[in-house]
Amino acid sequence: MLVYGKNVVREIINSNTKIFKVFLDNNFNDQELMSLINKKNLKKFHMDRNKLDRMCDNGITQGIALDIEEYKYLDIKDIENDKDANFLVMLDSLEDPHNFGAIIRTCECAGVNYIIIPKKRSVSVNSTVYKTSVGALNNVKIVEVVNLTNTINKLKDLGYWVYGAEAGSTDFRKIDYSGKTCLVIGSEGHGLKQIVASSCDQIISLPMKGKVNSLNASVAGGILIYEIMRYK
Repeated sequence: MLVYGKNVVREIINSNTKIFKVFLDNNFNDQELMSLINKKNLKKFHMDRNKLDRMCDNGITQGIALDIEEYKYLDIKDIENDKDANFLVMLDSLEDPHNFGAIIRTCECAGVNYIIIPKKRSVSVNSTVYKTSVGALNNVKIVEVVNLTNTINKLKDLGYWVYGAEAGSTDFRKIDYSGKTCLVIGSEGHGLKQIVASSCDQIISLPMKGKVNSLNASVAGGILIYEIMRYK
């Protein structure tokens, strides 16, 4: 997987992620990053900036990119065995990697213990997610599961109260989130799938007063995550 940008590269080099190659603009001169790269004896390849940008789908590389191992997801058993976990975020078929990256960043800042995503019909961790999360990805735990409904039922058995975010339901400010909590955020265009919504203990929503009665998934998620954080 190719990832790029100085902040992302810095976080990855300082993590345990396996790095295969470092690609550098011929004029790259960030001494801090070069020192980190040389300290780890990473393989360096210099090239023209335009070629580097094209290799990264014309992203803003800032003159540096890494070829790294694919992201390693955790398993639901990691949550089962974590006795200290009390705050989870589940994403139901989120499609936009920019939203995913923004939610990862919010979760890292708010101390969310795990993010849960489905294996199919959902955005996965890619270079855009790495870039948008601005380095936060290496500090969060992401669990990939086959079936969200089965996972919700398992979380209930573990003592979690599961809240689905959907318009036109109970005001999120009227809820006590002091127990073990899982917040479920739906996809950008369709919200929660009916089967997922019906599996939740309660549906909560943000009050709307404007004419455009919807919010970006990462914005709505951020508001709800920080409300729940107040109880943790």
